[in-house]
Amino acid sequence: MAKVSNPNPCLSCGACCAFFRVSFHWTETSVESHGVPIALTKQISPYMNAMNGTDQVKPNCVALKGTVGESTSCGIYEYRPNCCRIFKASFEDGSRNESCDKARLSKGLKPLQTSDWLS
Repeated sequence: MAKVSNPNPCLSCGACCAFFRVSFHWTETSVESHGVPIALTKQISPYMNAMNGTDQVKPNCVALKGTVGESTSCGIYEYRPNCCRIFKASFEDGSRNESCDKARLSKGLKPLQTSDWLS
């Protein structure tokens, strides 16, 4: 029998959005780039912006919808910054991502395994 993909485990996680500062070059707010809504960002240096809520002691991206560890989504998924686009969950591409594991552990979640991606 062929292996069938499980639903994306990120949809029940969201830990990375509530653990890391989401920073990116300010040009990603332009429509010619990703069109990250500038109203949801904060300038953190002459060339860098961060998503509101992520430049705090306890980060929580303003675009994160839902409850971490239960059901989450990105409110600006189509317009998210490149750092979010390239972040891979552990074993999403077959390899462990220690940053994903660290974020999940900080929220009381177990690190992902290959079995979380395939049934």
